[in-house]
Amino acid sequence: MRRGSRLVGTCEGAWWRRTDRQEVRRVLLAAKRYELAGRQAGRRRGPLGHVGLEVLELLANLVSFRSGRLEPAITYLMGRLKRSKDAVVRALAALREHGFLDWLRRHEKVDLVEGPGPRVRQVSNAYRLSLPPRAARLLRHLLSDPPLPEDVAQEREDRAAWVREHKAALPLSELPLVEVQDDRLARVLGELGRAMEARSREQASLGKKRESVRQGETPARS
Repeated sequence: MRRGSRLVGTCEGAWWRRTDRQEVRRVLLAAKRYELAGRQAGRRRGPLGHVGLEVLELLANLVSFRSGRLEPAITYLMGRLKRSKDAVVRALAALREHGFLDWLRRHEKVDLVEGPGPRVRQVSNAYRLSLPPRAARLLRHLLSDPPLPEDVAQEREDRAAWVREHKAALPLSELPLVEVQDDRLARVLGELGRAMEARSREQASLGKKRESVRQGETPARS
């Protein structure tokens, strides 16, 4: 039995975690980006290697989204990928070293009727995919939008300033036609705006009349 091995059925519940297709895709995309970023000049492989990427992609296809269950045997990985045991083991080690994969060693009990012999045997590992912070930063940089050219950014800024000035100059009866997408609501708000404008004009006219009356009633000084 391998050192640090856990009994099957006693450790996986807290180890595995639910995932989804988008999260698994992010791990794969980040691993490919990480491999390219870590490849040195003149070298054909990066820190994970092409076999490491093959193993990771196969594991991503095998994981259960609902439970996170992932427990293929190394012989199964060898058969699916047509790779030697040494190549698969080295690929798993590289993925674990760089934070894309981790696992728990497991064993199970063996019932023997009689005679000496081991009462446990090693079984497949319980694997778990993960996204290391270094690779996540590369992924964010890859998916972020590139900065706009200076002339395009300036043109957009100038247009936005013109639109703001144009809207500020519009009367209340016309502003809803620009701001509101719903034509019916825009017409209702426009009517309300015209009523408010008319009310404002009436109040201004009434204020002028009152001021004129007050000036006419003021007695002349000797």
